[in-house]
Amino acid sequence: MADIDFKQIITRSKKLREIYHQLERHHHGSEWTIEEDALAFLTDAGLVGRHTMSQQKRWPANNTNNELEHKLGECIWWLTILADRMNINIEEATDKFLTKTEKLLK
Repeated sequence: MADIDFKQIITRSKKLREIYHQLERHHHGSEWTIEEDALAFLTDAGLVGRHTMSQQKRWPANNTNNELEHKLGECIWWLTILADRMNINIEEATDKFLTKTEKLLK
């Protein structure tokens, strides 16, 4: 697979989120709120923890590596969507975090 950049991740994430919004409107009559998106992210982040435990032989589960890979990607997707919905530039936020943290740790 070719490398993808942040702009591609953002564009693809937003398109995928719109498809999910259509499903939400169809099934529930409305789109999920930002709070519901945040809760869904937290649920998936928790599953990253559980699958990590399984990968490290600390929790019994099947198909761990595939599920862990999927959930890691899904968490990046959720963070991209949450930032977009709250009018935060995820590229700038990530750059600011990295720059600040690098300076603190040098």
